[in-house]
Amino acid sequence: MKPEERIDKDLRIFEENIQPVDELNLTDKEVLVKDMAKRYYEDTKYYLKIGDSLTSFACIAYAHGLLDSIRIMYNLNEE
Repeated sequence: MKPEERIDKDLRIFEENIQPVDELNLTDKEVLVKDMAKRYYEDTKYYLKIGDSLTSFACIAYAHGLLDSIRIMYNLNEE
């Protein structure tokens, strides 16, 4: 899989995973974490667009980590 394909896949996964989080009644600090994850998601798309796959991948990995912290607290990671 090419780096760009992997990043595109991770972007789609983030988009799916953010939906239930957007519906939660989060604390102010949790909202800050969610917003930071969304900013890293947007940074991912920017760096991908300018051809910087390495930075793009780092951004989406960080975005997933931040989002996962909220998903874990609310038991959204359970299959």
